[in-house]
This record gives sequence, C-alpha cells and structure tokens, in this order.
Amino acid sequence: MSCNDLSHCAQLLLQVLLIGISNGAVIALIALGYTLVYGIIEFINFAHGDLFMLGTMFSLTVVTTFGLRKSTPGLQLALLLVVTLALAMLFCATANVVIERIAYRPLRSAPRLAPLISAIGVSFILINIGQYWNGASPVDFPNLLPNIDLISDVMGIKGSTVSYSTKDLFVIALAVPLMAALRLFVTRTRLGKAMRATAQDREAAALMGIDINVTIALTFLIGGALAGSAGFIYGLYNNTAWFLQGFRGGLMAFTAAVFGGIGNLAGAFLGGMLIGIAAAFSDFFFDPRWTQAVVFALLILTLVFRPAGILGQTVREKV
Repeated sequence: MSCNDLSHCAQLLLQVLLIGISNGAVIALIALGYTLVYGIIEFINFAHGDLFMLGTMFSLTVVTTFGLRKSTPGLQLALLLVVTLALAMLFCATANVVIERIAYRPLRSAPRLAPLISAIGVSFILINIGQYWNGASPVDFPNLLPNIDLISDVMGIKGSTVSYSTKDLFVIALAVPLMAALRLFVTRTRLGKAMRATAQDREAAALMGIDINVTIALTFLIGGALAGSAGFIYGLYNNTAWFLQGFRGGLMAFTAAVFGGIGNLAGAFLGGMLIGIAAAFSDFFFDPRWTQAVVFALLILTLVFRPAGILGQTVREKV
C-alpha cells in the first residue's frame, strides 16, 4: 500500500490503528476467558472460542425473535439490545458452567493430557451445534447500529480519509467497561479474592474454607459471560455469524492471552489490543491471507525474547 504524501500516510496509519483497536477489544474479551481459567486451574479451555461463536448464534436468534430492525424506534431498540446482551451472557455463562461440570471437573485430577483432549472434544461438539443452528454457510446478522462517521459528520472535519463510526465507538464503549468491571470484581470483591487465593494455592485455599469447586465454577461462569458479550458485539459489529468463526476468533484470543502473559488479566487485555492492531495492519498493508502468519510470527518472536509474555505470566508461588 503506497502513500501519496506524509499527511496521507499518517491518516492511513491512524485509520488502520482505529480499526485494530475495535477488533482488538473483541479479541481481548475472548482472551480474558482463556486467561481466567488458566490462572485458576492452569488449564487451556480450547472450546472457549466456539462458546464465543454460540454467543453470536444465540444473539442472532434473540434479535430475530424480537424482530429488531434498523427502523425500530431508538429507545425500544436500545432496550432490546441490552436485553439481548444480558441473555447472551447468561446463555454462554450457563453453558460454560455445564461444560465444566460434565467434561472438565471429573478429569481435574487426571493426567493433564486428559482434560485437554476433553476440551478439544467439547470444541467439536460446539462447532457441530453451531452448524446445526444456522447452517454451514455464513448468515447475515441484522445491521442495527447507526453508522455515523464521527470525524466528518459530527466533528465536521471534511476531506479526511480517517473515519471512525458510531459502530466502532460501540465496541469500545461496551468492551472496555466489561473489562474494567472484571478487574474490579477480581481485585475488590470477596469472591474475587477467593479466586485469587485459589489461583495462588488451591490446597491452602481449601484449608481456609474456600469452596474450590464453587470458585472454579464461578471462573467458568464469568469467562462464559465474557464470551457471550464478545459474540454479541461481534455480530453487531461485523454483521455476520458463522459456525467456524470461533476457530479463528479463539485462536487469535489464545494467542493474545499468551502474548500478553497467560493468567494475567491486564496482559490479556493488552495482548488482545496488540493482536487486533497487528492483524489490521497486516490485512491493510500486506494481504489478509498472511495475517495469521504475521500474528504468530510476532508471538514467536515475543516468546523467544520474553517467554512469560509482555506483562509476565501469573504463576503460583511455591515454598
């Protein structure tokens, strides 16, 4: 991609950066689910990306059931979208708790390979559920959000190649508060302290009266809710739903979690943003077919020079 002059190049870079931030926010929401579970039980839930896909499928079903259209009155549309978001989070949170209870908890004391294989099996099950739900081809998600250009239409800056729409702002305005709320929950609440204690030393936490099973189930509940919110945001932002979207989204999110520091909430957020930006630059300046190769090349380079990730991996202290 060539630039005509310095100003044009700067505008192109800013445009791609804004796109990357919006996409990175969705990736970060999914990555938080990976890093939460790993931080507590040191387990990679490979089915998490497909749970995100089911969140989009469920949101599409609810939106269709409500009969929402862009012509729906503004207040009614906003209220029903909030209800859809809450239902999608509840659906994915419940599904994740059920998955943990049936597929993962019985294998908690088994060799590490067993729960990993179980997670891969659950992933295939969720993929087939998604395929049965809405078919094998991508389906359209209704375009319900206003697409007003904040740069030219609101700020009145004409002639700029940079555009930032209300759809982009919607992603950030919804994703960032969810991430902040999670951070506050983990650091300030009693249940959050129980989660951190379980992550630090599961046996000692149990001796102190913490119910380990409830704490782990709560972790899956929160991770599932975040996946549901990410699925809802993805559908509204990209206006599509596909049963294989969870593979790429989950892969990017897992990469982001490792990139930032697996088990580290701030690392998952930072990793998601950086992966989103890197993918946007690769899509725009190179070729979308090379994007995954570029992303994983950056991951490999990071792990070579900083194996614990950018912000460091959260590990248990052993005495």
